[in-house]
Amino acid sequence: MNALVRTLRRTVASPAYPWVTGALLTVCTVVELALVPGSPWVAGSVLVSSASLMWRRVRPETALLTVAAAFIGFGADVSLYLVTVISGLTGLYTLGRHRVQHPAVLVGAGAVASLGVNLVHVREWATLSPAAGPSLLEGHRLDPGLYAETFLLTVVVLGAVSAGDAVRAREEARDERAAAQERLLAMERRQAAEAERAAIARELHDVVAHSVSMIAVQAESATYTTPDLSPQAREALQQIAGTARSSMTELRRLLGVLRTGREDRAATAPQPTLDGLDDLVEQHRAVGGSADLRVSGERVALPAGWELSAYRIVQEALTNARRHAPGAHTVVDIGYGPDRLAIRVADDGPGPAGHDGTGHGLAGMRERAVLLGGHLRTGRGAEGGFVVEAELPW
Repeated sequence: MNALVRTLRRTVASPAYPWVTGALLTVCTVVELALVPGSPWVAGSVLVSSASLMWRRVRPETALLTVAAAFIGFGADVSLYLVTVISGLTGLYTLGRHRVQHPAVLVGAGAVASLGVNLVHVREWATLSPAAGPSLLEGHRLDPGLYAETFLLTVVVLGAVSAGDAVRAREEARDERAAAQERLLAMERRQAAEAERAAIARELHDVVAHSVSMIAVQAESATYTTPDLSPQAREALQQIAGTARSSMTELRRLLGVLRTGREDRAATAPQPTLDGLDDLVEQHRAVGGSADLRVSGERVALPAGWELSAYRIVQEALTNARRHAPGAHTVVDIGYGPDRLAIRVADDGPGPAGHDGTGHGLAGMRERAVLLGGHLRTGRGAEGGFVVEAELPW
């Protein structure tokens, strides 16, 4: 039974259903008119009433024509065709189902139309019964029995419109429940993601933050507890401590983002920009690397996202050079164009053989570039070594 109900629902919901049923009802109308002929006026009204149902889904307002034609066809003849009943009820249901007008307006208009049909039929009855005509029209004008047809047709109109409106209200309630369920699931997913971020933040704080802070403290204290340090070693320890403190600042920012889920809520230091590349290169030199910074073109103020992404790409490229090509000389070229920023970081190390390409660094740089509509290329340089090239349009 459930399978049959689901099949019927899918059939009714099919876009072809109104066209098929309207066409079948029109064929039935032709057959019924052939069996029970009527006047051209009646035949035309009945055909219009049934044929217009084919457009009831794409243009629900055409159901007004359906109902009007059904009333006209019934009012023009005392006999009632079966197809007129079917098309009229279907049209009234469609009007209520799609809320073409408020149900009270539809029922009121249907009641007026019913009274009009009743009055026409009363006159027709008097014409068909000449002996009773004068008494029917003059002596019994206020007889309630003459207007029973009005009451009956109004009840039919009320029932059909109410049924359509009830189906519409039920579907709206179902859609609202589905939307509420979707909102609930989305909220649960957000809560689960926030809980996961909080767990990651705790792990980062307990493990990474502790280790980085210990590096900063030990490097800082070593410059005071070791009196025989050379100036170069003391400077290197200070650089290590400074780098560790900068890493702690970045780590606090990331922890704030993980805990809140919104980066703008985290109390952070200003984001690094391309103006900080000199300091970045100096940090690279301070830990034993060799690097030069070359800038071409006129420096322009880029959007914050471009500034940060370019800085991170250079930072990651220098980190890879220290890790995979220790002792190699690295050249950082920054070129400001009229509509794009060109970045090139090249070293004279062993080339791609020293870069396994399985880490997250290269993928992260490529994602940053693609996110800004640019691209990134990595691989062996023309003169050997490893090259990172990126273009960031704006």
